[in-house]
Amino acid sequence: MEHPIVAITGASGACYGIRLLEVLIAQGLEPYVVVSEAGRQVVAIELGSGNLKDLLGPSGYREEDARDFTSPLASGSFPTQGMVIAPCSTGTLGAVAHGISSNLIHRAAEVSLKEHRPLIVVPRETPLSVVALQNMLTLAQAGVHVVPANPGFYHAPQTIQDLVDFVVGRVLDLMKIPHQLTKRWTGVPVIDAPIILSSAHPELVEGSKDDRLAQDDRE
Repeated sequence: MEHPIVAITGASGACYGIRLLEVLIAQGLEPYVVVSEAGRQVVAIELGSGNLKDLLGPSGYREEDARDFTSPLASGSFPTQGMVIAPCSTGTLGAVAHGISSNLIHRAAEVSLKEHRPLIVVPRETPLSVVALQNMLTLAQAGVHVVPANPGFYHAPQTIQDLVDFVVGRVLDLMKIPHQLTKRWTGVPVIDAPIILSSAHPELVEGSKDDRLAQDDRE
């Protein structure tokens, strides 16, 4: 069986990579996982531990060392189901766009490109520099799916998990892996509850209390 590759780099948004891995593991796809040094730091900061066993359990995936160029992922002769880099830092974006292989993540992405296997990058950065935008264009022209971590809101997300699942669901669609992580648009609004932001924090929509008081004073 061919396995997908999931790489986690040093951009904020470690939850996207971990959630994707949870789904792939649950479906028995035994993904290969590569975490960069910066990526492990971000995972620890955002999710409480940089150890995948603490987040995913001890089995169902295969972790490769980002420094190990003897890994099977470094060779095109080793078949895989394609690769996802989620989140994808702008540094990794630039390295892949320009064929610079300074770690196993870069090399595995290069292999995916040269072997014409699916490659999906999930950048999580804002605002975007001209350099980052040019690198995204270069990758898109090479056939890479560029999936910015921009969730939709038409499905009335109620939790952060809903927002994460929206992005992960789009990645799974491109991987052609079935899922039921989020409601799909069918031409009919699927919103059956108000978005929590507007109901729980009206001041974010209508202006802060101080702003309203200042307006009252002016009037």
